[in-house]
Amino acid sequence: MNSLAQLDQLNLDTATKQQVVNLVQAFQFDLTQQTQQMVYALELKIQALTLELAHLRRIRFGRKNEALSALSPRQLSLFEESALTDITAIEAEIEQINSTPPPNTTKVPRTRAGRQPLPDHLPRIIVFDYQAGRSGQHARHFLQNWQGHLMVDDYAGYKALFSTATSPCVELACWAHARRKFFDLHQANASTMALAAIQRISVLYAIEAEGKDLSIEDRLQLRADRSLPALHALHDWLMQTRSQTANGGGSAKALDYTLRRWPSLIRYAQTGFLPIDNNPVENTIRPIAIGKKNWLFTGSERAGQRAAAIQTLFGTAQLNKLDPAAWLADTLARLPTWPNNRIDELLPLTPAFIQSLKQQER
Repeated sequence: MNSLAQLDQLNLDTATKQQVVNLVQAFQFDLTQQTQQMVYALELKIQALTLELAHLRRIRFGRKNEALSALSPRQLSLFEESALTDITAIEAEIEQINSTPPPNTTKVPRTRAGRQPLPDHLPRIIVFDYQAGRSGQHARHFLQNWQGHLMVDDYAGYKALFSTATSPCVELACWAHARRKFFDLHQANASTMALAAIQRISVLYAIEAEGKDLSIEDRLQLRADRSLPALHALHDWLMQTRSQTANGGGSAKALDYTLRRWPSLIRYAQTGFLPIDNNPVENTIRPIAIGKKNWLFTGSERAGQRAAAIQTLFGTAQLNKLDPAAWLADTLARLPTWPNNRIDELLPLTPAFIQSLKQQER
């Protein structure tokens, strides 16, 4: 319908017509509100970029300030080059936002790969993404219509990713997080209940250790034969223990965390390829988490994005069992004379995968 006036041609009764009018008006109001919010967000973005641009120009032309006077000529030249690159990029981004037509809330569906396990021949990578806040919309924007199993903690911002039956993401929970609740409880007051929980969870990890080198099919069979019965026994024990535990204490919170996340915690055992925990990623982000207060002062959003890119390279190197410092030194030594059409060979991936890239280029 192009207008509400066309309703008269449909011969609807008065009550039905009023319901349709109310629905159309509500939709139009929501659409207007969404458009206004998006326009406001763009205005804030332009304001932030303008302030960043002014800051860079002020530093660049303030040659006599204390910070720049301490730099060597080579450092000053490097800063000048970096500042010019940033200024050009910010100006281009502002121009792009200004030339963008009013936002359209209609999303074009994107075709993405289905839910498939990561093939063994592909490299393992980790990606850091910088955002100015912790809102769940950042995760949704990053993933968009990606489909697959996603392992997350219990942060509320992720819930919208799994909120509907048609959601492209399937939630996985991390057993390392669940175990940590009981570990911290046992460390705090030597809880015998927490120790019993840790021992029962260790059975699951012992089974995973046995299946580490198995094929996907054999690991699926191992989990069906041993992991699922152990999980069912653990769930019965958790339920019984929770019924005997008072509300509000640390024991209740540890038990509730695991029981609340149970459907996502046992999902790994129903396949032969999903992991039991997220420890590879947890180990990679630990330095960032420990020094998170330092990351409040990256200088600007652009600097935060640079830091994320650098940590992506370092984290990927560690995930592929490479020494990040040695990889960086080797890459910087090769980079000045390295051909652009072979730049992917310098990525921090396994030697076997780099060799496969070389063979593809021949």
